[in-house]
Amino acid sequence: MADMKWIAEQEAKIPHDGVRTRFAPSPTGFMHVGNLRTALYTWLIARHNGGKFLLRIEDTDQGRLVEGAVDVIYRTLAECGLDHDEGPDVGGPVAPYVQTERKPFYGKYAEWLVERGHAYHCFCEKTESEEDSGDFERPDDPCRDLCLAEAQEKIAAGAPCVIRQRIPHEGTTTFHDERFGDITVENKTLDDQVLIKRDGLPTYNFANVIDDHMMGITHVVRGSEYLSSAPKYNLLYEGFGWPIPKYVHCSPVMRDAQHKLSKRDGDGTYEDLRAAGYLTEAILNYVALLGWSPRGEIAEREIFSLRELAEVFDLEGISKSPAIFDREKLKHFNSEYIRAMTPEQFAAVAEPWIRKAARNPEIDATKLAALLQQRTEVLTEIPEKVDFFDALPDYDAELYVHKKSKNTKESALEILRKLLPVFEALPDWNRDALMDSMIALAEQMGVKNVKVMLPPQIALAGRTVTPGGAADLGALLGREETLARIRTGIEKLS
Repeated sequence: MADMKWIAEQEAKIPHDGVRTRFAPSPTGFMHVGNLRTALYTWLIARHNGGKFLLRIEDTDQGRLVEGAVDVIYRTLAECGLDHDEGPDVGGPVAPYVQTERKPFYGKYAEWLVERGHAYHCFCEKTESEEDSGDFERPDDPCRDLCLAEAQEKIAAGAPCVIRQRIPHEGTTTFHDERFGDITVENKTLDDQVLIKRDGLPTYNFANVIDDHMMGITHVVRGSEYLSSAPKYNLLYEGFGWPIPKYVHCSPVMRDAQHKLSKRDGDGTYEDLRAAGYLTEAILNYVALLGWSPRGEIAEREIFSLRELAEVFDLEGISKSPAIFDREKLKHFNSEYIRAMTPEQFAAVAEPWIRKAARNPEIDATKLAALLQQRTEVLTEIPEKVDFFDALPDYDAELYVHKKSKNTKESALEILRKLLPVFEALPDWNRDALMDSMIALAEQMGVKNVKVMLPPQIALAGRTVTPGGAADLGALLGREETLARIRTGIEKLS
């Protein structure tokens, strides 16, 4: 018999303190973009409504667990600013928040559901493929007609069993989604799914319903691939006599028009995107717009901080259409965030990337970052922009030929020869002194400034595209290295 006193005690613990949402990942690897979007939307719903955001670890599928994956979940949520009010690490009124630690709960609720007539013990031997066959014309499970007393006798005798949901044969079940509306299915198309496996652990679907109810969850956000399972959730809630939370099913994030983003295909995880040089704030902003759009006066706006998203996020803005993950669009967002950073903020995030290529401690990374900020879209671009600081690459003298500045190898040679003694004689070595000396030489030669400034820029970098002009590069490289590179340029052109 179900322990009704225990069940009453659990029901009394359920919080009823407004909006309560949960992010319930399985610790099976890194945080995929789709998972991050679910976490973000779930957090935004809670924060927008002044509610609580819960973290629950769903680890009942023991065969797929990945060591260290729980730490990845904690780290990703923390980096993204998606703080949780309740969870395994912070506790809460409905602990524990790890499914394997909740194992006793599921069995007791399942037994109660059996007594209510909405589930039954099944002793049949069935393979996993048979469970998932989708053959709805197959005959009823013979155990469905076992009376409770007979089932209990078998259990007492040690017969292994599962507990299955008893789906009505007749009629329909209607499920409501906040964006897709009402979805009605014929009950005969639903199978008697397993709720409790032979090892006593719950199946994903059953654990979700029990945990969401016991934790007082009011809104559930998940992928639209779960829409087909939704009617079974309704039948479980109705079987227990419980209120049904609001469901928000989000359409998939696609790699292109035909293919979903997929972990299996190596598509982006949060860690992948960070390693590829994208800022957390840009990732979150872009992911928020993968399936949601602002409405009203801010309909055309794209850039939002996390706090601003929490203020404006609403369920009506969630789209029913699939979203295409566009790397170029993400790159645009990233560049906007980089440009909006203070010089100090950018220097802090850029320095590790600068030091991948410009390892010489004499090179001031903060000053170099200032040159890079307006020229960088993703942080991974930085090393190749600055690799010439440590060592001048071998380059072709043809680089000095430049139509716009009307430079030839001969004119470039003349300019470098005239600049060398000027630079050697400078009493102060800084950007302004270098710039003033080149402007003065251009005036003396009767040519435009650019004609004088391009040859030393090429001589210092061995390339035409650099994160700064000759004065910037010379100031960073220092007097001796600058003069040495100017002499190398003269040799190449002689």
